Amino acid sequence: MKNKYRILKIAITVIILGFLLSFSLKKFSGQKITDNKISVKMNEKTPVYFIDEKDIREIVKKENPSGKVGDLNIPALEKKINNLPAVDSANVYLNLNGKLNLDIKQRVPVFRLNKEGRDFYVDEKGIEFPISKTYSHPCMLVTGNVKKEEYEKLAELVEKIDKDDFSKKYFIGISKDRNGDYNLLTSEGNYKVEIGDLDNIDFKVKGFKAFVEKYLVYQDPEKYSMVSIKYQNQIVTTLNPNYKENDSILKAANIELAKAPVAVAKSVEPKPKAEVKKEIKKTGNPSKPKVTQAKKTEKPTASKPKTKAKVKIE
Repeated sequence: MKNKYRILKIAITVIILGFLLSFSLKKFSGQKITDNKISVKMNEKTPVYFIDEKDIREIVKKENPSGKVGDLNIPALEKKINNLPAVDSANVYLNLNGKLNLDIKQRVPVFRLNKEGRDFYVDEKGIEFPISKTYSHPCMLVTGNVKKEEYEKLAELVEKIDKDDFSKKYFIGISKDRNGDYNLLTSEGNYKVEIGDLDNIDFKVKGFKAFVEKYLVYQDPEKYSMVSIKYQNQIVTTLNPNYKENDSILKAANIELAKAPVAVAKSVEPKPKAEVKKEIKKTGNPSKPKVTQAKKTEKPTASKPKTKAKVKIE
């Protein structure tokens, strides 16, 4: 009998708990998600403003028009926010008190790329996303036909420039020319710094830094149109033709080029038809060729008979 009473007590307890739980869930599901119960956090280290709390709250209202907890599809809402181009990741969850939490990490642009007439941002992972109509993030401008597989290396280069005070002071942009070489655009003067490919960037930048500190600081920055550091262990400079003080140097270079000998091809006159042909055979001693007889032929004419003349050359 005691066992029967115990089983009955347990059954009654489970029924009561189930009833209370269902009542609590029904009450919880019927709660309204008001604005003060929506918490939006932006977790990126660098503050960006491609989306704001207002945008996220509007998405929540569209995904849950009734505003009730029970009608909210959390996985669908999370997927909707993750699909935003400027969002790197999103985590959506509910507390027991009915508070909706949205932890969002936005994409932070490393550089802005102008490619084939389009402008867009690229983040540190090499992912493209469109520019915003309401917000422009300050970052390095890159131009040229940059391939997608080069995005990550280019992002590494930009981050190294941003972290180094010297590089950040000198370099304000990057361009890729038709030959596939990368050039760093400088803030001083009209010259650009040719780096070639994206390998050995640290070594190349150190070489340019040494060139600036030991030589370029004593020169007018308008003097050069390009400083090339793409070659190993050497720096090649190109003079600016529009800089007046370079006129004498450029003229001297042109004079030296004019003095250089120019090879002229000699014209060869055609041989006459009645020329004697010589046939020379090489012997063991190339300095004393053995000469044999050659035949001289003439075209027959109406007044003279055909003749054959043999000439012996000794």
